[in-house]
Amino acid sequence: MIGSTRQVTVWTYGAPADLRKGFDGLSALVTHTLERDPLSGDCYLFVNATRKRAKVLLWDGTGLCIYAKRLEQGRFTCLWRDATARAVRLTMSELQLFLEGNTLVGRVALSPAPFNIDSPQKPLAARRR
Repeated sequence: MIGSTRQVTVWTYGAPADLRKGFDGLSALVTHTLERDPLSGDCYLFVNATRKRAKVLLWDGTGLCIYAKRLEQGRFTCLWRDATARAVRLTMSELQLFLEGNTLVGRVALSPAPFNIDSPQKPLAARRR
């Protein structure tokens, strides 16, 4: 796993990417499409159209690193379900789950929706009478 002792944000390119690209091509996608700085220290995840290959671009403080993974069986989770999203934000834990081939990557609501009462409440002073 990509190790780090600091808090790192993972930005996922929101469309299938051409993974023949190297450092310069992936950096250009980060700069022009995601509108982020590839030298910020964040991770940038790219997946190809068949979802069998993935690359992570990371600035480690001294240079850019590319981590690549090819699945021999199965496919990576589809991260571009929303056609309007240019980027999907993940945590490092979600990135690890993704790279392990887990299908449960993304946000899951853990709390119920806030409870709202439709009828207006009487002011507190009116209730005391």
